[in-house]
Amino acid sequence: MQKAAQARRAGGVAYTLYRRRVKNINLRVRADGSVAASAHPLVPAAAVDAFVAARADWVRGVQAQLARRAAGEAALAAALPDKAEALRHFTALCREWYPAFAAQCPGGRMPRVAVRDMRTRWGSCSLRTGTLAFARRLCAMPPAAQEYVVVHEFCHFAHPDHSAAFWAAVAAHLPDYRARRALLRRQPGTAAPPGIE
Repeated sequence: MQKAAQARRAGGVAYTLYRRRVKNINLRVRADGSVAASAHPLVPAAAVDAFVAARADWVRGVQAQLARRAAGEAALAAALPDKAEALRHFTALCREWYPAFAAQCPGGRMPRVAVRDMRTRWGSCSLRTGTLAFARRLCAMPPAAQEYVVVHEFCHFAHPDHSAAFWAAVAAHLPDYRARRALLRRQPGTAAPPGIE
């Protein structure tokens, strides 16, 4: 009987072979850079080795891309302010915008502001707790982009969805919101186009 997982090497690639009832040999590079292959128990290990070796350049390319991304994220994390400083920054920014949204905020009060290490979102709005939360990594983005996220989240108090009414509310406060939103797609720390910041 085959082992569930077997450490192997082929074409200079270290990988773990898993035996599963699959039709094809499957190869993937995990987020941590490790490599896994799965193959039917009847497929010879030598055939899996040949499959991995034939794709060794692809594997190394993906691993290099993951390593660059991890290095960039580590450098960004090191350059970011700590959570307390980021919280002070976003609280001050929210206070600047609060008067424009006071009537929409729960109880007419300034919302609670939080900073989190979010990886998939720049900000969030909790109607239940009256909290605006911002990703700490947003500190590395241009001020115009930061303002866009603050306004975006404030607008959710009146429009909890992304309906046409929501976007109209965002545009009423930031007519150039599309250009500001586009800044969020840039690499943190790069210069914004003239006239946007």
